[in-house]
Amino acid sequence: MKVLIIASKNSGNLSPFVVEQAHALQQRGVVIDYFGIVGKGIKGYLRVLPSLSKKIKEFQPDIIHAHYGLSGLLANLQRKVPVVTTYHGSDINVVEVRRFSKMAMRLSAWNVFVSQRNVELAKIHKKYSLLPCGIDVDNFVLQNKLDARDALGWDADGKYVLFAGAYDNAVKNAPLAQAAVQLLSDVHLVELKGYSRQEVATLFYAADALLLTSFTEGSPQVVKEAMACNCPVVTVDVGDVKERLERVYPSAVVERNPQTISDTLKSILEQGKRSNGREELLQQRLDNQNVAMKLISIYKRVINER
Repeated sequence: MKVLIIASKNSGNLSPFVVEQAHALQQRGVVIDYFGIVGKGIKGYLRVLPSLSKKIKEFQPDIIHAHYGLSGLLANLQRKVPVVTTYHGSDINVVEVRRFSKMAMRLSAWNVFVSQRNVELAKIHKKYSLLPCGIDVDNFVLQNKLDARDALGWDADGKYVLFAGAYDNAVKNAPLAQAAVQLLSDVHLVELKGYSRQEVATLFYAADALLLTSFTEGSPQVVKEAMACNCPVVTVDVGDVKERLERVYPSAVVERNPQTISDTLKSILEQGKRSNGREELLQQRLDNQNVAMKLISIYKRVINER
């Protein structure tokens, strides 16, 4: 089976979770090639259509798997190869973008949503699956907390909370996180920005907790990555975090209130315990190998129905 992965490459690279998911598919015998889109907005995407047509003709895929709604719409402008589109959150949560995603939904042979909330917002009732993106658990091998802190140059006895994103990403709502941490004494809030994949794993093992305060999410990878490292999570109720963290302790889903967030963080910091997140992540079968098997089943269904 040959699958062409289509996704934005505006940052210079495809998103790590897209590539890691593709690698898991390759490990199960799927032949993968990529088409990275460099261009913004519908006009920017349309400009790459000739290049996409050339790529399809050269690679001759059995399936095109597009990530995000706008990529799905672009992929469906050709009608020879069936398209599976995964919607990751921003393409559903943002009303202006959702209308393009709705077009992609109607044209795609199958649709994949990463959270039930996004299914409900999309108001879709057929030809879809609910399948969060998985985690490459091999990227998050066990590390000792003190060794991780030493590698980062952190104080061995300090209190560190990892913020789930970049401060300049407005959707991540850094002011709420900063306000909550300011209510605590001698606690460092660390921005998750500018680190390599291996350094991110070290951050999760070094930190006392992850804090997520986003306005919207789909199925935040950062929460599942923290789980893979047994890093406790404090998060507002967004995306699918309630489902992911239902049986993870210590962790908590809290109100969007600085004092409540601060009190919850204080309790977790005082406990000083790691969570059972990795065990629960594997129990939920959200490692990339299990997700890859489910995707292959979707691909086969689409091919057989065509």
